[in-house]
Amino acid sequence: MTNHHHLHAPLRSAPQSFTAKLLLLLTLLPLSLAALAFILQWRGGIPDPTTRWSPPGSHHLFPGMESSPLSSAAVRSSSSSDCVNLGRSASPSFPYYQNWKFDSGSNLRPKILITTSTSAGLDQMLPWMFYHKVIGVSTFYLFVEGKAASPEVSKVLESIPGVKVIYRTKELEEQQARSRIWNETWLSSFFYKPCNYELFVKQSLNMEMAIVMARDAGMDWIIHLDTDELLHPAGTKEYSLRQLLQDVPGNVDMVIFPNYESSVERDDIKEPFTEVSMFKRNYDHVPKDTYFGMYKESTRGNPNYFLTYGNGKSAARIQEHLRPNGAHRWHNYMKTPNEIKLEEAAVLHYTYARFSDLTSRRDRCGCKPTKEDVKRCFMLEFDRAAFIIASTATEEEMLKWYHEHIVWDDKDIKVKLLRKGILTRIYAPLAIIQGLRESGVFSSVIASAPTTLSKEKFLATIDSSNSSRATASVSHPSRTIGRNRENKATARKTLDVEVAEFQEFAVPPLAPPVIDFNQLTIEV
Repeated sequence: MTNHHHLHAPLRSAPQSFTAKLLLLLTLLPLSLAALAFILQWRGGIPDPTTRWSPPGSHHLFPGMESSPLSSAAVRSSSSSDCVNLGRSASPSFPYYQNWKFDSGSNLRPKILITTSTSAGLDQMLPWMFYHKVIGVSTFYLFVEGKAASPEVSKVLESIPGVKVIYRTKELEEQQARSRIWNETWLSSFFYKPCNYELFVKQSLNMEMAIVMARDAGMDWIIHLDTDELLHPAGTKEYSLRQLLQDVPGNVDMVIFPNYESSVERDDIKEPFTEVSMFKRNYDHVPKDTYFGMYKESTRGNPNYFLTYGNGKSAARIQEHLRPNGAHRWHNYMKTPNEIKLEEAAVLHYTYARFSDLTSRRDRCGCKPTKEDVKRCFMLEFDRAAFIIASTATEEEMLKWYHEHIVWDDKDIKVKLLRKGILTRIYAPLAIIQGLRESGVFSSVIASAPTTLSKEKFLATIDSSNSSRATASVSHPSRTIGRNRENKATARKTLDVEVAEFQEFAVPPLAPPVIDFNQLTIEV
């Protein structure tokens, strides 16, 4: 027994020795790595993250980093002459870019242009533009009138790199009077009608000019977007519109972004871009059985699934013979464009997100608030109903109607539709715009804008503002141009039959598929 005991003793001590060595190694390894990191940091081998991402010469810090010794040293070492106060002195710089100008002259491809026709103010324009700069848009063509054309707004817009402001002057109207569009049929059904139809024609004429300028500027893609719409490049690794369009096959001419519609949850929203996170998904992104099965709960007695349009917006590759096809689509004089529809990305439409949107739409149109007359002015049923309410009801009645038709007050229905995928939460645009605001980007742009415009630009803003006021009270410039212009286009040869084959009528704002509950049929 004694010999047997001594025989097994070494066998028991061997595993104990191995365990002790392993524990010693696991203890020494992290200590060695920590010592190496300390030596590299002390010798300057690893830069401080706050100095890596802050603009050159800037002493702005990330939130919560004010107490960092390295950050404090960096602040003390920078001279006051190297720093330019672009806005709020205590604000951190936006961490993802080297400066607030978002260099539009970079060689990154593809080069993306957004064009719009707007009368919005800076409170809406700046978040809209800089959000799209963050996701990869390099250039903006702004056809401005009204408030957007005023000197105090336009001087700020013109100071932003990559932004071109086009005023609605007499020269612009005369140039658009010579457009070939007036002698073609695809847009003719919208001519000489008020309100939304007038705007539709004006947008198409502006888009036509934007194509020419975009081609001269070397742009790759063009998108027409309203200032109450944000592109949502879901499905990309870096939430990048540039990456999304870069991945589009070379034989694709047009990319369609299905639209999601804002679904507000209260009536006191002031800044929709940072206060709205719930959206109704497009028909194309919802299973058909779910869409039609939940149709009644989704519409809540409104004329359609969406309050306004449901056929999305589109991006077109810049190429020869490109033309607009209404505000929602593009076309080509020489061929039928090859198009694809995106399965994840969308355009977020913040429609009627503020209670004041009811009266603002009413004030832009001089139609009578009758069921017959509003058909002349508005293309979509909900716009017609909203105009009548805003024109005939008291503010208390309007607020009640707003809650019944727009605000999602019923929590049970809201939760049900969220679970079914009809409604969805989207936070990325909200977070980006809020980050831009808190970083002082918008205040920086305003503070750095020139105090005055040149005489030429100032006169252009006055001319544009006067033109806008005259338009609101009398008639739309497109109507005046269409009827009184010299028909110089008649001297041009008639389009060849080959070109005429590719004529397609303009795509208006269209409602999603509707269920007729009386006849129990589905209209698609």
